[in-house]
Amino acid sequence: MWLLVLRNLFFTILQPGMVAGLIPYWILGSPSIATFKNSLRSFQYIALFMFAAGVAILLHCIGMFAVKGKGTLSPADPTKKLVVSGLYKFSRNPMYIGVMMILIGEAIFFSSGNLWIYAAMVFIAFNLFIVLHEEPRLKEDFGTEYQQYLKAVRRWL
Repeated sequence: MWLLVLRNLFFTILQPGMVAGLIPYWILGSPSIATFKNSLRSFQYIALFMFAAGVAILLHCIGMFAVKGKGTLSPADPTKKLVVSGLYKFSRNPMYIGVMMILIGEAIFFSSGNLWIYAAMVFIAFNLFIVLHEEPRLKEDFGTEYQQYLKAVRRWL
C-alpha cells in the first residue's frame, strides 16, 4: 500500500508537477512573483477557481488510479485494472482535463500569452499521446472491456 502511495507521489511530481508546475514557472520567470504583490483582479479569482478545480480533478483521478486501478498515472507504471468510475464515467481523460484547467487557470491568472501558447502545445501533445500511444495500449491491455468503454464514454467531454 505505502509503496503504491510513494509511486503515485513520485509520478505526480514528475509528470503533472513538471507540465503544470515547473515548466509554467520557467516560462513566467520572475515577473510571476510581482503578480502576488498587487491586489487580485476579478479575472484572477476566476483563474484561481479554475486552477483549484483542476488540482481537485487531478488528485481525484490519481486516487482512483491507485484505489480502483491498483497503479499510477504514469505509462511507466500503469493501472492493473481499467478505471471507469468516478469522473471516468463522464470522460475517458479527466486527468488531462484537470491538467489543462490548471494550465488555463495559470495563463488567465498571469495574463500570459506564452502560457496560452504552452497550454495549446500541451493539449496537442496530450491528444497525440492519447491517440497514438495510450488508447492502443489500453485496447491491448483490457481488450473487450476497453472497447465497450470507448463506445460508452467520450474522449474529452
